Amino acid sequence: MLKILDDRYPFLTLMSYAGMEYVGVVQNRDDSVTTLYDFGALTDRDRKKSFLELAAAWWWESNRSVPINIFLGEEWLQFRDLRRTFSNRDLVIIHGPACSLRDIAHKKNRRRSVIMVRRVS
Repeated sequence: MLKILDDRYPFLTLMSYAGMEYVGVVQNRDDSVTTLYDFGALTDRDRKKSFLELAAAWWWESNRSVPINIFLGEEWLQFRDLRRTFSNRDLVIIHGPACSLRDIAHKKNRRRSVIMVRRVS
């Protein structure tokens, strides 16, 4: 199953929380909570197809550090009812990516300074 997720749906994350497994797209993961759009809660076939198409567009067209709801904006609003928030204390990410806004802030703060030293012969 993990091979199928890797090959066909690399944007989906499999996680375990309180004895239950969840599959979906992680919106954001910080120090205390993780928010997931729960694909398993979808029952309508058309909504499932739309979810996977939009998630694939986010995965292949973005740099993957921007959360899906920010990148897709209005298009993704139809899935806000699928949003689930979990405490990281009891959460285990079994497979897949976990986007974090904190990483964006850290990347911007890591500027390298280059010092030019003149060589004296």
